[in-house]
Amino acid sequence: MNFEFLPEADEEFRKASRFYENEAPGVGLAFIAEVHRVISMVISHPLAAKKIRGTIRNKVSTAFKGFSFGFSALRIP
Repeated sequence: MNFEFLPEADEEFRKASRFYENEAPGVGLAFIAEVHRVISMVISHPLAAKKIRGTIRNKVSTAFKGFSFGFSALRIP
């Protein structure tokens, strides 16, 4: 899987992962897995994610326990 978070998105992702893991053990890991699942899907099917500019795409997922999160800062070469 070849992708890169913009620095601010990477920090937000790490904070969210820690928050979920602190709320309930295993939930942070499930969040990480879901984020990676969606990233893999976007890499495999880039047209499934809206192009913001250049190589930056946006994809919203609602599969993680009813929460939605977006990847508006995901850079796919």
